[in-house]
Amino acid sequence: MKKTIILLLTICAFYLEAGIAQTKKTTSGNPVFGGWYADPEAAIFSKQYWIYPTYSAKYNQQVHFDAFSSSDLVNWTKHDNVLDSSNVKWAKRAMWAPALVKKGNKYYFFFGANDIQNDNEKGGIGIAVADKPEGPFKDYLGKPLIDKIVNGAQPIDQFVFKDSDGQYYIIYGGWGHCNIAKLKNDFTGLVPFADGTTFRSITPEGYVEGPVMFTRKGKYYFMWSEGGWTGPDYRVAYAISDNINGPFKKIGTVLKQDAAVATGAGHHSIIQVPGKDEWYIIYHRRPLTETDANHRVTCIDKMTFDTNGLINQVRITNEGVTARRLK
Repeated sequence: MKKTIILLLTICAFYLEAGIAQTKKTTSGNPVFGGWYADPEAAIFSKQYWIYPTYSAKYNQQVHFDAFSSSDLVNWTKHDNVLDSSNVKWAKRAMWAPALVKKGNKYYFFFGANDIQNDNEKGGIGIAVADKPEGPFKDYLGKPLIDKIVNGAQPIDQFVFKDSDGQYYIIYGGWGHCNIAKLKNDFTGLVPFADGTTFRSITPEGYVEGPVMFTRKGKYYFMWSEGGWTGPDYRVAYAISDNINGPFKKIGTVLKQDAAVATGAGHHSIIQVPGKDEWYIIYHRRPLTETDANHRVTCIDKMTFDTNGLINQVRITNEGVTARRLK
């Protein structure tokens, strides 16, 4: 009897293992993880992929951030509450659109808060800091880094870019306007350009929000979101320049809705596999079954270029991407 039970258990274990092998994920799928999340910032830290999204809910409920990590782009681990308003006393609501930078042994978490509508309201773009990419992050300055509306740009949707000379820039702005400014070496403030100005407008035609910048083969690629974030036509456009300050002339749209897959595909970030001309676009979109503005999910697809260096139209998919481990 005992031998029979052992045999049966062995058989069950075999079929269970076989079933798991058959159902093991071979692609990330889209969305890449569950929950309502938007405005994803993607980064690579310590041979791990990271995504830091906005918690997509009503503004007064947006008082924390979660993060997600992966070794292969397919399987993701959630890190709860890496930053919340209890660690940023001036942030009360509408905590949006993270931008993450590792500098030295510290991780810097740039974020927008409070959705300020004028210069008399408290809020804007702040910074938190931690010793690890999963936090916990705590307020770095005790106040916003940028808390005024300059050149018509609401201080939200910040992106931090490191140029080839080591200078860090912050690129940001809502309400259809985009500014660029130079960050101090310790991120405690801004430093003026050579002409004495602190903020420069680099707003391209069609810009709404969500700026992203990267370089490829000596060119500056500037990307942004167009349309209304609550609607189906939210999308991503881009420009290319020889200079970080532009001018940036719109080339075209590279990410948009697909009536058979999802709507409202926009507000993205980019990952380049180190040392490779291999690129991924991480973005949010709205499932076809959803009409609530805050019902947005985080997705990933491949991004490629043609022989002239132009970005090919991204095909949004339900499958996502295949596994890609970092060496």
